[in-house]
Amino acid sequence: MPLRTRTALVLAGLIITATALPARSAAPTVESLEQAYGVLHSAEFIDLTHDFGPESPHWKGFAPETVTTLFTIAKDGFHAESFTHPGQWGTHVDPPAHFHDGLKTVDQIDPKEFLLRLVVLDIHDKVATNPDTVVTLKDVKRWEKRHGPIPAGAFVALRTDWSKRWPDDRAMQNGDAQGVLHYPGWTKEVLQYLYEQRKITASGHETTDTDPGLSVSKDDYSLESYVLGTNHFQIELLTNLDQVPEAGALVLVSFPKPKNGSGFPARVVALVPARR
Repeated sequence: MPLRTRTALVLAGLIITATALPARSAAPTVESLEQAYGVLHSAEFIDLTHDFGPESPHWKGFAPETVTTLFTIAKDGFHAESFTHPGQWGTHVDPPAHFHDGLKTVDQIDPKEFLLRLVVLDIHDKVATNPDTVVTLKDVKRWEKRHGPIPAGAFVALRTDWSKRWPDDRAMQNGDAQGVLHYPGWTKEVLQYLYEQRKITASGHETTDTDPGLSVSKDDYSLESYVLGTNHFQIELLTNLDQVPEAGALVLVSFPKPKNGSGFPARVVALVPARR
């Protein structure tokens, strides 16, 4: 059996085993960490992060980013810029403190939550015919029928393919003649099921908001408030979820550590078993 094939099978087995087994495991050794490093680096790395700039789509209440050149190589021997934007810019993390005083800020998120099992709830077919589609508990149950119970500690991403509208802000907001926004989102029953029964660690989506466009048009952010009120973080404006499987992948989430930060751009990468 070729080495690439063996490595892919090992990675697939590692991910599937990690998904199926309880979170507790034997203490790692130098040898096991080295083996894990080799296995993980044989995975296919899928970037789930948009690059961003002054014209990037964003929540309706934010002003555009500004970028100022401070030093240039020609004049100063090095290049440096100043970036001014809200914490919630581009693909970004929303910590609980974004909506709730006294809950976790960006710098208080446990680094162990940066590496998680990835679950993808795929509703993109329904969104293609109705942009106001929201995920339902039936969608979750269908996922679990195919793959088993959503594992505790998972990162659950909602695939809508809305990210294909990036970087067109007007297309992302999808407002009608009356200014009502039309884009997909979560539902309270699904979020309660995921956080309270399945005990997931975090969730994410491709749109600018947790709440669907119809709710945001009325300044209703109750679903985002619910998620952050559980003292868990979320990631907004994901992309490339069409390139990862519904189950069997891992996700790496990272972001800077602003003291008492209420949000910050993030880098999110999926680790997918190598294709044969």
